[in-house]
Amino acid sequence: MQIAERCVASFHYTLTNAEGEVIDSSSGRGPLTYLHGAGNIVPGLEKVMTGKSAGDRFEVVVDPAEGYGERHPGLVQVVPRVAFQGVDAIEPGMQFHAQGPQGPMSVVVTRVDADEVTVDGNHPLAGVALHFAIEVTEVREASVEEVLHGHVHGEGGHVH
Repeated sequence: MQIAERCVASFHYTLTNAEGEVIDSSSGRGPLTYLHGAGNIVPGLEKVMTGKSAGDRFEVVVDPAEGYGERHPGLVQVVPRVAFQGVDAIEPGMQFHAQGPQGPMSVVVTRVDADEVTVDGNHPLAGVALHFAIEVTEVREASVEEVLHGHVHGEGGHVH
């Protein structure tokens, strides 16, 4: 069976950046399982997965536009330190939830000064070409419930 719309696919992966540094991997864990066509993985990888079968191994580079998007300078903001009332120690790398123009968003502290804190609302992998090494382990038809809910149920997927 080949990966197509309304299929559930499972795969092992190693994600690296252009320098070969491992960003994420399923090594030591079970494979990632997703519903194909439901937007559960980055678009560029989903496109390449179409037509693959269990046992297929391949490498692909997903450009930022089809991964986590390009970096947007407007999502980097300097805010007054007093906006973090109740937080004793603010350090680079800390994550907070903030209200953005399109609703709630996650931001990461990138710099802390005496009176100001710089936060970045870009996804950490925005602007990064994603280098995937993939091994497809299983392909099956999705259940009606999985298709209606837009995600996988059971092992490797979302459980209610």
